[in-house]
Amino acid sequence: MKLKVIREASQGGATLGRLYIDDVFACYTLEDEVREVVGEPVGNWKIHGATAIPAGHYQVTIENSARFGPETLTIPDVPGFKYIRIHAGNTSADTEGCLLLGMRATAVSLVGGTSKPAVALVKAKVNTALRSGQSVSIDISNPTEVA
Repeated sequence: MKLKVIREASQGGATLGRLYIDDVFACYTLEDEVREVVGEPVGNWKIHGATAIPAGHYQVTIENSARFGPETLTIPDVPGFKYIRIHAGNTSADTEGCLLLGMRATAVSLVGGTSKPAVALVKAKVNTALRSGQSVSIDISNPTEVA
């Protein structure tokens, strides 16, 4: 199974995006500000707890989290980051580099009450894929600027 996040430009410390599952729109995403400087080591641009993970291709797993509970969607092995989870929340204050999901979004946040259903939807699809022996990956892309 392939997940894909297409990010929009960061605004007010938050980065909205759209999550697709096998090229079908599933929900919106919210992350911290994109601070990535391509070609620079993560340590040169990361602000702890206030930076989106680098764009790239990652595996997605289901792990137990002390903070978010059993069967937490996880993106392991992100350079310069630990414990990247995909979880519920509404604003960039609810994430410390993690990926939040919601069924609806405003310009800088997810609409309250839509995050838990979005997480449940994605978790169910990922669980089904993993249980059937499929690998699950996620591609995260930064917005491209038009000159």
